Amino acid sequence: MTRTEFTLPEDYHGERLDQTLAQLLDRSRAFVQGMIAQERVLLNGKAAKKSAVLTQGDEIICTFAEPVELAARAEDIPLDVRYEDEDLLVVNKPQGMVVHPAPGHAEHTLVNALLHHCKGQLSGINGIIRPGIVHRIDKDTSGLLVVAKNDFAHSALATQLAEHSMVREYRAVVCGMMKELEGTIDAPIGRCAKDRKKMAVTPQGKPARTHYSVEEQYERYAMLRLRLETGRTHQIRVHMAYINRPVAGDAVYGTADKRLVGQCLHAARVGFVHPRTGEYIEVMAELPEWFENFLRCVDH
Repeated sequence: MTRTEFTLPEDYHGERLDQTLAQLLDRSRAFVQGMIAQERVLLNGKAAKKSAVLTQGDEIICTFAEPVELAARAEDIPLDVRYEDEDLLVVNKPQGMVVHPAPGHAEHTLVNALLHHCKGQLSGINGIIRPGIVHRIDKDTSGLLVVAKNDFAHSALATQLAEHSMVREYRAVVCGMMKELEGTIDAPIGRCAKDRKKMAVTPQGKPARTHYSVEEQYERYAMLRLRLETGRTHQIRVHMAYINRPVAGDAVYGTADKRLVGQCLHAARVGFVHPRTGEYIEVMAELPEWFENFLRCVDH
């Protein structure tokens, strides 16, 4: 058995226990409700109902059952590993690679490559399809992902994500020039009412904050540095579209660009406290060639 312990952040004050844990643990609501029913979730030291209303500062302990044998198949796919030790690794994912198996993408994912690279030694907290995956980035977003090799590391890293202490910094090219050179977009994100496959800024959504600064302004574009305070699905893409500065090439929240195969977005820096040593680890990934090529296009 492994445990994840954390103090409830302010963002989730007043929310239901099952909904909040599904978000914080990146698991389905049904999975979380099963844990609660089995009394593997303690709220302030006691078993709680799935509908329990949370208060900032609540102490939550989740106990995970022993992981089952991994079902995804290992594949010998080259990986760009930027940091690795016995507990975790940081991988620079290429654009176009799906993170974990899903309908339509059963193979050739990052998880398939990780199973081969790590010889199956990955945490089981996220189940047989997403072993080791602490957080995700979209298929057409490139850049850094932190991967856990064991449940001890996974639990500690998940806690840092829940408490917003893990640093996640991105680079993006957006359509249009920015009026302010730096700022924060503070707008809740939830499922789009008109299209459930999309996310949107909505009053019923979860709190979401994105900090940005302008690195370069072009005639019709801007190059941004963005830091996630929260980690909602498609957060940067949704927030930039919300202020009418969609990420270049984003066909879902903006307009496709024939010079790009997807959104011009790159996870360039991650920083976290190592679960075992307590040392602060920071890893950087330079802009990929496709990103640099697009910058040269918009600069003329």
